[in-house]
Amino acid sequence: MSQTLTETGRGRTGDKVFSGLTLAAGCLILFVLFCVAAFLLWQALPTFGADPSAISGGNGFWAYIWPIVIGTLIAAAIALVLATPVGVGVALFISHYAPRRLAQGLGYVVDLLAAIPSVVYGAWGIAVLAPALVGPYTWLAENAGWIPIFEGPASQTGKTMLTAGIVLSVMILPIITSLSREIFLQAPKLHEEAALAMGATRWEMIKMAVFPFARPGVISAVMLGLGRALGETMAVAMVLSGGGLIASLIKSGNQTIAAEVALNFPEAYGLRLSELIAAGLVLFLITLAVNMIARWIISRHKEFSGAN
Repeated sequence: MSQTLTETGRGRTGDKVFSGLTLAAGCLILFVLFCVAAFLLWQALPTFGADPSAISGGNGFWAYIWPIVIGTLIAAAIALVLATPVGVGVALFISHYAPRRLAQGLGYVVDLLAAIPSVVYGAWGIAVLAPALVGPYTWLAENAGWIPIFEGPASQTGKTMLTAGIVLSVMILPIITSLSREIFLQAPKLHEEAALAMGATRWEMIKMAVFPFARPGVISAVMLGLGRALGETMAVAMVLSGGGLIASLIKSGNQTIAAEVALNFPEAYGLRLSELIAAGLVLFLITLAVNMIARWIISRHKEFSGAN
């Protein structure tokens, strides 16, 4: 009897210690996030109070930041449009169509893509992908130049916003694929078997039993990939020939916030340094907004979550 009481007391003590550690970890994350936001805001304050003519471009901070904000969103949108259907399709193939041996090998390959450093992706983009796209860009400018995003003359180096978006799509592909695959594998087997027993084809079973269950997880995977695309620095800085905001995706021009900061930070000082930190603050707020929107979308479909 006394031994049982002793074990119960130890268990309660362990629960209290573990609960305190988890609470401290959660508070530490919030504290670090607050410190980062406070540092960025403090260092960026001189930019907001400076004479507009002293800011890069001579028209104030917002005139300076909006073009690169739009460029950041364009690059991330291109990456999502290209990577999302491919990533979800590969995850679905691995989880429900591929033989077991092929699925395991393909899953390892996809996971290894996430371990490749971004500078390697940038080197591949500038040395292999960009030169290979010069011909297609020229063809698009000649045959589809009436569309603003394909307006020529095409870049003869291939270092364009579209190339940067393609590189980003390859970089976020393993994130979307790996997370989606794990979610698909967690779909209730009884639901799948019930759908097949009712005469549904495999694709109809996936639509009825797998996709509704996996929707929040897939959204989370896409938003996580979007966060990676928004904040990627080295690959974009290496692949993109930065310039003013233009509509065409196959001409040299446009810029992203992360690449702007990376390329100019080493030589920056004074007000220019505050400008770049303010640009980082804007990127921080964009990423925070994206995550909040993702959480709101997921909460609308929480009845399908695996926890339930």
